Amino acid sequence: MIRILLVDDQPLLRSGFRALLEVEGDIEVVAEAGDGEEGLALIREHLPDIALIDIRMPVLDGIETTKRIAEDPALARVRVVILTNYGFDEYVLDALRAGAAGFLVKDIVPEDLVHAVRVAARGDALLAPSITRKLIERYVSEPLPTGAGTELEELTNREREAVALVARGLSNDQIADHMVISPMTAKTHINRAMAKLHARDRAQLVVLAYESGLVAPRNR
Repeated sequence: MIRILLVDDQPLLRSGFRALLEVEGDIEVVAEAGDGEEGLALIREHLPDIALIDIRMPVLDGIETTKRIAEDPALARVRVVILTNYGFDEYVLDALRAGAAGFLVKDIVPEDLVHAVRVAARGDALLAPSITRKLIERYVSEPLPTGAGTELEELTNREREAVALVARGLSNDQIADHMVISPMTAKTHINRAMAKLHARDRAQLVVLAYESGLVAPRNR
């Protein structure tokens, strides 16, 4: 059973998401909250598998809520998926750095919502195509940070290659095909890279790959 906690200041949206999710036999909405502070308290109480959190809320916004979840060892297994109206805005990178596993736009169709929850529950990064595209465009327009690249020195060549392919948006199966290895070996390379880089998930690997210069947009 995938246990979900909803945090959004719009009651109608919470009710809609709850209704869509709870018709699935393997998904349960354990609680819901109207702001980040209330949401954080409920997350600590219920320890859900996934917290769907609005990026913009009163009292405590989605970024700060995500950061506090990521910093709490007791919540290490809680995966945060950020909800946004805009697809991409100035807060997306901050939330990824804070520890978000991915993003969903609020106008997502029901079947995609259910699929996204299952993807996040099994540990994969969740970035809507429009958000991934905007994320890359941001790195096209901004220079790399001074001294970027040192984070990746601990990786083996194969781990670097796997991280670069993650940043290009490839799945484990696609990475395996590209590297001519098994999907399990591809997953092992990615997991080891995450451990060495202290990344919570694949979404943070994407950020690190671009910030370090391991991957540069092709039109840079």
